[in-house]
Amino acid sequence: MAEPKPYTPLLQPSSTRNLPDFKKSIKLKYVKLGYHYLITHGMYLFLSPLLVVIAAQMSTFSIQDLYDIWENLQFNLISVIICSTLLVFLCTLYFVTRPRPVYLVNFSCYKPDESRKCTKKIFMDHSRLAGTFTEQSLEFQRKILERSGLGESTYLPAAVFHIPPNPTMAEARKEAEAVMFGAIDELFAKTAVKPKDIGILVVNCSLFNPTPSLSAMIVNHYKLRGNITSYNLGGMGCSAGLLSIDLAKDLLQVHPNSYALVISMENITLNWYTGNDRSKLVSNCLFRMGGAAILLSNKRSDRRRSKYQLVHTVRTHKGADDKCFACVTQEEDANGKVGVSLSKDLMAVAGDALKTNITTLGPIVLPMSEQLLFFATLVGRKLLKMKIKPYIPDFKLAFEHFCIHAGGRAVLDELEKNLQLSDWHMEPSRMTLYRFGNTSSSSLWYELAYTEAKGRIKRGDRTWQIAFGSGFKCNSAVWKALRTINPAKEKSPWIDEIHQFPVEVPKVSAI
Repeated sequence: MAEPKPYTPLLQPSSTRNLPDFKKSIKLKYVKLGYHYLITHGMYLFLSPLLVVIAAQMSTFSIQDLYDIWENLQFNLISVIICSTLLVFLCTLYFVTRPRPVYLVNFSCYKPDESRKCTKKIFMDHSRLAGTFTEQSLEFQRKILERSGLGESTYLPAAVFHIPPNPTMAEARKEAEAVMFGAIDELFAKTAVKPKDIGILVVNCSLFNPTPSLSAMIVNHYKLRGNITSYNLGGMGCSAGLLSIDLAKDLLQVHPNSYALVISMENITLNWYTGNDRSKLVSNCLFRMGGAAILLSNKRSDRRRSKYQLVHTVRTHKGADDKCFACVTQEEDANGKVGVSLSKDLMAVAGDALKTNITTLGPIVLPMSEQLLFFATLVGRKLLKMKIKPYIPDFKLAFEHFCIHAGGRAVLDELEKNLQLSDWHMEPSRMTLYRFGNTSSSSLWYELAYTEAKGRIKRGDRTWQIAFGSGFKCNSAVWKALRTINPAKEKSPWIDEIHQFPVEVPKVSAI
């Protein structure tokens, strides 16, 4: 066995340990990108008020007014033709450019059996009994667990509990089937939608991509129809859940009267690292078993029973930068054991991607008062060379709820500070990390389920989901609640124990 590397902190005690301060540098090109997105995607927003004003004005006309207009126009054929053509053109332009509304009918999150629960003691006992870790590696994992923000009730698959671990393809399939089918069964029960009604299927799992694919496994198990449009996304990291939502949204724009089923998950079994490379051991300590199933619809008849409407999606990809591309990598260690390596630059890369995504999203969602303040300080700094601090808009004015990917405690701490969020806003993310661990792309849905179980979702509320992952990518989705959610009528992984939360997670020093 190779000698373990000398101990070095995973997150260096330099500035790379923290997210970059959003106030120090705002790149103008990302602000321009946000306004470009607003203009290219929002033409119908300008046409809609115009048509409303015209309709409102015409509703005030009396019969005599309409008769007088007709008397004036019947001898002016050219004016009649021009006005009619303009009216038809505006109506046609509005209906052609207006995107189909995308509704989130319902979603479900998988809650594993009690037998899969893994306390920190069980984790350490099994790691020690596995016989593959050195004492230094075991101590490193213990420290990571103490500082991770994870609680005593997270879940791991059966293959990991086996002594020694049994990471086989068969066990990985069992885990995938349990997660996918468990979440989908609950979703079908909630919505009363039949499998044959599903027209679009999108599955994302970054590290487990068997043949036949996971999407094919779902089609086979539920006997979905033969002309279903299906996609299986792999290797796209923790942000792939929102990427799947964006893909489903685009597909629903061209497939009328359709349901889209989105499955977000990760597989632990085949990706359990048994070596002693510390950059790869962190994944063992943070990632846990979980998954979510989401049902989207573009049927207007579904609006009344749907929970949310998708308002915006914004995607950011920093893969053109070599440092961003290589900060999360699946690779072999010196002994040929495969694991996911986390670079010491991860926090800096994540911060840059987050800042880019947030700067792009701002012009689309922020109220005009915040945009004017931001724009004024930006002009003062960039054009007038004034020595003033950049203005960071208050995103709490744009959103009532925040679902930030529960990737780790350090990122949540830094985002809370940079976006000036309260403990109440961060509670869904922190409690999801504590109760379920990092479930990769599905963590956002455990967070939204937590918010619902607390009875916080009211009609008209806006929720911001933001996730980041390998590549390096950062994606956002904005949802608007179509109705007030009654937690007593909802089945969720939190509902039986929501009264126990929030819990106090002890603060510890950095590793």
